[in-house]
Amino acid sequence: MKTTTMDLMRHGEPLGGRKYRGQTDDPLSEKGWQQMWQTAGELHGWQHIVASPLARCAAFAELLGEQRRIPVRLDARLREVGFGGWEGRTAQQLEQAEPGIVLRFKRDPVGQRPAGAEPLADFFGRVSQAWHDLLREYSGEHLLVVCHAGVIRMVLANVLGMLPENAYRIEVASASVTRIVVRGEGDEAFASVTLPGAKGGE
Repeated sequence: MKTTTMDLMRHGEPLGGRKYRGQTDDPLSEKGWQQMWQTAGELHGWQHIVASPLARCAAFAELLGEQRRIPVRLDARLREVGFGGWEGRTAQQLEQAEPGIVLRFKRDPVGQRPAGAEPLADFFGRVSQAWHDLLREYSGEHLLVVCHAGVIRMVLANVLGMLPENAYRIEVASASVTRIVVRGEGDEAFASVTLPGAKGGE
């Protein structure tokens, strides 16, 4: 039986700290680089690296691949969701302008979506397609995917059979790794999730 292991690593802190960054292409801060090197130093065995093309993911993925002699490629479908009018703004700034707006969005990320944001169905669709393509292309291998919190949420929605609008209930820490192990292929495949800080087991 084939076993495919996919480690989903969220990028570290970008320049400018926490905000609704979406597809704004800020690079990693010095702290962000340190966070990612610390996480990667504890993990080994990757045969391939695939990353979002946004700088906060791609720059680290390419340097890690160069250092460890692992092939790297970028996949545009792994970009973070576009947040429209929220891009570049902090949660505090949004709350000052309209109290309760962030919680309303998290409770209903379809009906309370920011103006101009990428539709959730479109985001879920492109990440789902990437997830299934990666599973097929790297079947039986150990893959590192360097991406974003939103992308990890959408993959988890796929694996757990969750409605994508409920995925914003999942918190994804900076530079954390979520491991998904898929045993078998096609309709017979079984996927299990190891959350950051947990140890996998039978």
